[in-house]
Amino acid sequence: HLHPHGCTDGSCYPATGNLLIGRAVNLSSTSTCGLNGPQQYCIVSHLQSDKCFECNSQHRFDPYHHRNSHRIENVIYLMDSNGDNTWWQSVNGVCVVSIRLNLEAEFHFTHLIMKFKTFRPAAMFIERSADFGRTWRPYRYFASNCTKTFPGIPANGLHHINDIICEERYSDIEPSTNGEVIYKVLDPAIHVKDPYSLDIQELLRITNLRINFTKLNTLGDDLLDRRFDVLQKYYYALYELVVRGSCFCYGHASECAPVPGVDARENGMIHGRCVCKHNTEGLNCERCRHFHNDLPWRPAEAENPHTCRECNCNGHSSHCHFDMAVYLATGNISGGVCDDCLHNTMGRNCEMCKPFYYQDPIKDIRDPQACVACDCDPVGSMEGGVCDSHTDLDMGMISGQCRCKANVKGTRCDDCKESYYGLSQNDPLGCQPCNCDPRGIIMMGAPCDQISGDCSCKRHVTGRYCNQCLPEYWGLSNDLAGCRPCDCDFGGAFNNRCMMESGQCDCRRHLIGRQCSEVQPGYFCAPLDYYKYEAEDATGHSPGDSPDVRPVHREHTPSHMVTWTGPGFARVKDGAGLVFTIDNIPYAMEYDIMIRYEPEVCVWTVTYQIDCFCMLCFSRYIQMPRPFCFEPSNRYVVSIRFQRHGVTHRHLTAFILIDSLVLIPKYTELPGFQGNEPEAEQRREEMIRYMCLDSFMMTPMPALAEMCSKLICSISSIIHDGALSCQCDPQGSLSGECHKVGGECHCKPNVMGRRCDQCTPGTYGFGANGCTVCDCHSEGSLSHQCDPVTGQCQCRQGATGRQCSDCQPGQWGFPSCSPCQCNGHADICDPRNGGCRDCRDYTAGHLCERCADGFFGNPVLGSGEHCRPCPCPGNPGSDHFNAHSCYADHTSNQIICNCRQGYTVCTCVTAGTIQSACSDGQCHCDRQTGACPCRQNVAGHNCDQCAPNHWNYGQDRGCEHCSCDPQHALGSHCNMFTGQCQCRPGFGGKQCTECEQFHWGDPRLQCRECKCHPLGSEMAQCDRSTGACECREGAAGKRCDECARGFTGDFPKCVRCHPCFHLWDDAVCQIKRDLEHIQYAAQKILESGVTTGVGDTRIKELEKKLRKVQDLISLTTNRFIVAPLHTYINTLACLLADQFEKVKKYYQESVKAEKKCNASVSGPLSPVEQSKETRAVTEDLLDASKDKFLRALAAQNKSLNELQQKAHDLDKKVCGGHSNASVNGSCPDSQCGGAGCRDDQGNRVCGGHGCNGTVSTSVAALNHARNATDGLNAAKEELQSVARKLQDIASLTQDVKNQAMNTLKKAQKKKDHFENNNKKLKDFIKKIRDFLTEEGADPQSIEKVALQVLSITLPVNRTALDKMVMQIKDSLSNLTNIEGIVNQTSQHISKVKELLDKAKDAKSRAEGVKDAANNTKQALDVSEKAIEKARAALKEANNNLNSTRNAAVEVQHT
Repeated sequence: HLHPHGCTDGSCYPATGNLLIGRAVNLSSTSTCGLNGPQQYCIVSHLQSDKCFECNSQHRFDPYHHRNSHRIENVIYLMDSNGDNTWWQSVNGVCVVSIRLNLEAEFHFTHLIMKFKTFRPAAMFIERSADFGRTWRPYRYFASNCTKTFPGIPANGLHHINDIICEERYSDIEPSTNGEVIYKVLDPAIHVKDPYSLDIQELLRITNLRINFTKLNTLGDDLLDRRFDVLQKYYYALYELVVRGSCFCYGHASECAPVPGVDARENGMIHGRCVCKHNTEGLNCERCRHFHNDLPWRPAEAENPHTCRECNCNGHSSHCHFDMAVYLATGNISGGVCDDCLHNTMGRNCEMCKPFYYQDPIKDIRDPQACVACDCDPVGSMEGGVCDSHTDLDMGMISGQCRCKANVKGTRCDDCKESYYGLSQNDPLGCQPCNCDPRGIIMMGAPCDQISGDCSCKRHVTGRYCNQCLPEYWGLSNDLAGCRPCDCDFGGAFNNRCMMESGQCDCRRHLIGRQCSEVQPGYFCAPLDYYKYEAEDATGHSPGDSPDVRPVHREHTPSHMVTWTGPGFARVKDGAGLVFTIDNIPYAMEYDIMIRYEPEVCVWTVTYQIDCFCMLCFSRYIQMPRPFCFEPSNRYVVSIRFQRHGVTHRHLTAFILIDSLVLIPKYTELPGFQGNEPEAEQRREEMIRYMCLDSFMMTPMPALAEMCSKLICSISSIIHDGALSCQCDPQGSLSGECHKVGGECHCKPNVMGRRCDQCTPGTYGFGANGCTVCDCHSEGSLSHQCDPVTGQCQCRQGATGRQCSDCQPGQWGFPSCSPCQCNGHADICDPRNGGCRDCRDYTAGHLCERCADGFFGNPVLGSGEHCRPCPCPGNPGSDHFNAHSCYADHTSNQIICNCRQGYTVCTCVTAGTIQSACSDGQCHCDRQTGACPCRQNVAGHNCDQCAPNHWNYGQDRGCEHCSCDPQHALGSHCNMFTGQCQCRPGFGGKQCTECEQFHWGDPRLQCRECKCHPLGSEMAQCDRSTGACECREGAAGKRCDECARGFTGDFPKCVRCHPCFHLWDDAVCQIKRDLEHIQYAAQKILESGVTTGVGDTRIKELEKKLRKVQDLISLTTNRFIVAPLHTYINTLACLLADQFEKVKKYYQESVKAEKKCNASVSGPLSPVEQSKETRAVTEDLLDASKDKFLRALAAQNKSLNELQQKAHDLDKKVCGGHSNASVNGSCPDSQCGGAGCRDDQGNRVCGGHGCNGTVSTSVAALNHARNATDGLNAAKEELQSVARKLQDIASLTQDVKNQAMNTLKKAQKKKDHFENNNKKLKDFIKKIRDFLTEEGADPQSIEKVALQVLSITLPVNRTALDKMVMQIKDSLSNLTNIEGIVNQTSQHISKVKELLDKAKDAKSRAEGVKDAANNTKQALDVSEKAIEKARAALKEANNNLNSTRNAAVEVQHT
């Protein structure tokens, strides 16, 4: 074991020796004879006489005193000091005995020598422990019959140095004494390549050794019993035990020293503590010395001592340890890791500064002051303030540089980056993004405050993120100011706020446009003079009885400017006035009152209330000096009187034309014009600058400036809370839209009015085509105006017709009308040529001056004749009338017929011949004389005329006498057919006994003109006696100039009343008839004093009293008393007559009521009797339920009291006080009010400031709720923004999902392709396997197949495969549900592995083929390499699939 180089250049080992020396206390046995007292034992092979001896081991062996002691320590030395043998001996008959050596350290055990006093054991085994007895491992087994004794232990010899075998050579029966057992750990027969290897060292290393005897050699006493004489012959006895070994130092020591705590110092003792070299330490040099762990501890080798190397801690630590991972990582160069680095260093060599420290660039790492504390803000730095520990430009590290969080900047990481704020330690990014809207922030400087995060907004932008416009601004954009002003119309909008996105203002009704400055189609803005009241519609008042005010309508002519409004004016006489009624005020404010007029006299004075002011002739309007406050829902009456200025008396011919009264609102009182704000001042100035108000003073209104139109619309919107509806009349207007300012609709021709709802003056017939011009005749009409409905012009006397262009009925020759000369045979004639129309009485001709064909006579008025049928011979129209015409021959007083061709005069006239001379429609004359027998007073040869002074020819009784008035007629003759006498002037009638035509009355006294209204009467002639005209339907009155009963309106515009009128009219007429009857009865009563059929005693009493009064009156003679009494009695009689009728009426009603009452009272079935019975039943029920009712009432009263008390408590809870309301409802002792409490205005009082009731709490909660609502609205807007972002994310997610689905489809296709390839590969391998397993496969065929297998190449190279794998990875990373695919792929991998195993089996079988299969073997070797590559590729694929699965899980979670 000694080496020439010592321990310097290689291993060194201590000297070997007997390990038992000095370790007697560490040697023990499980059985020793005589320990508890002397024991006998016998020696079988002893030749002396004494074969049995005594063993007494109670004391240690002593050659002089205790020679029979055979303890185990006797085996250390063979002999004692006297040279005698000593031994250890076991108890008799004990088969299983163990001897154990416990060492204090690890030792090298080389071999064992045992020398037995008795027979060697028939079976034994040696075992060791290297962990101080915790575990044991066998060295060698010994037995006389190994197979039988140790059946599981090989006995076929030693093959390897560490084989465990069983030997039989040391277990024979011979020798009986001094037999030896020798065991060498390293059997010389086995060559050991490296005796210093770890395996060998491990085999030699022990801490404990145990020898186990398991079977005694019994010399054939196989049936060993427990008899004493038998047992004392068999035992184990051992002279000497040598355990050869050395101190175990792993080659790091050449000597050993005593182990601390072991005091034994015997010569030759092998100590257990190595004196270590090579910087090792420990009892066995089993570890490196302190601070020498830079290399791994290893046992020394012959040429390499494996010296432990000192750790390099750069002077910052005195402790280190070895780390194999570090050692391997450094390429087996250094594995020492320093412990407990000082001076704020760290790392395995203390070569780095600790976290939160960095290396000073100017100091060496070994300097104690090399590491300096980081100056990093822990809030904004990564990992709480860690900085770069050293400088490494490749890694971007600079010593001492702070590592800021993602959103932090600054040398110390104590500032947020631009566009970030709120430096926070809990924020992994350090700062939050400002999230400022780039449109709303100031581009200069940081976009938001570093502390609060409030963005730096532009001038008109607000909100934490500058994403909202200020109130009254909109349209967030990149403009300099950020937002634009709302500029809401101050009148068209409710306020100046608008929608932030669109700028839409909150418009009033029917106003549109972003600024609410436009009116909705079909609506308009009222002008300043919108509230005008036409004078022609006002009520006139006059100082006298005669009307001094009348309307004057003016026509619109293209050649004249319209300087008035409405139809025209009211012409007011000096001193008269107008009364205007105003009841449509829309807005409470002051209005200026203005009068528009046209004077006929220069200066006029207007009296209005108590004011008096002048109206000048050169002006067209006057404004009252003071405004007046008008309020809605009130009715105002404005009375104005007009008088010439400076005069004291009225001038009856002085007039003034008043157009209208106008209310001009005092716009300066309206919001938007009030105050000193610049906007209000600007509007007031614009109203003056553009003369907006002046434009509405006179008519026609000039064109408004655009600014005026805008301001006027704003004023109108405030006054009317929006725009007004055009309400254009659908018949009179061209469309439903009107002018934006003023509301004038677009009228059809001759239509006027704002709504186009009336005809212009001088037109009529309002309808779908507009109005028609009146076209009143200038001479026949009083004016150019006509009735707006019928178009009837106002005709002068004698004119008629719609246009007053015709004469009255019965007249012609307009305008110089003269009566129609129709000789009384027609009422009307042609108005132009006077030709009579519709001639009556069988007349014809221009003036009805001749008889019609077939008739004869002289129809001329005054001739006294009339046209009679020609007797030729029959009447015209009969079958026997054979003439064209006839005429009267006055010379012969004959009727001469103008016969038709083929006829001649030879017959008598039927109308004048007596009937006895006529038959079959023909009359015959005397055959001799030819004279016809005429009727009475009929004359003529043919009986064809009346006798003189007679008329009415053709009657059965003949002709009648004319009876002309001898004084009033020009003669006694008259017209033969009409009987009209020829009257003197001023008389008329058939016999001239009446007034002339169109007159009535007694001609002897006075004749009056009829004056029948041409529109209301059927004819111009009235009743000659009464003068009553014959009225048309709807007309009434003596002259038919009034509306009849059942019609309404102003004549001649009479309209039939509603049908319900007739129902009421019948009732009224019936009442009228009843009243007339009552009046008649009263008259009778007054006349007679007795009423038949009445026997009322009361009346009789009244009569009796009346007689007494009369008697008293008759007794009084004083004329001063009688006369007043008569008057009084007459008056009383009138009153009594009326009262009597009432009494009579009531008496009758009373009699009827008495009958009904008697019927209802008496009798068993009367209601009274039934009521009596019902009452009795009810009283019984009441008596029965009285007690119950009283109890319930008492309970209810009690409940009411309790409720009242609870109500008081409830008052306190609800209102915070108690309610003791007084009579007037006030609660003076409770400031918080309560039930029934009211204030001075009658409003309920409950709760208030300082009250703790639920009402006050609710009010506070309501305020909080409103604040919360505002906050929620703001949050809602933010959530809506987030929702929009989420929608964007959702759409992106959907796109990703679609892409994933496409990828999944592609993967499915690839999977199918792989399955097909796997199937083909499986079939191919199966074919190879079948070929190789065939018994007849020769080497040449196998070689050929192998070459074909080797010729198979992958379709693509490795680079292409790697690229495809990466593509598959990328595709799989986008998949969301690949678990199934992964499982399927795993199954396919398992199948491929099985195929690989089968291929291995085929390879092993191929190896058995002889030399002819060498080429195939080589091919299989190549296949094996390919298989290994495939296995590696599959492993990589498996790993990729696992990574894909993890990525998929992460995708699913996110």
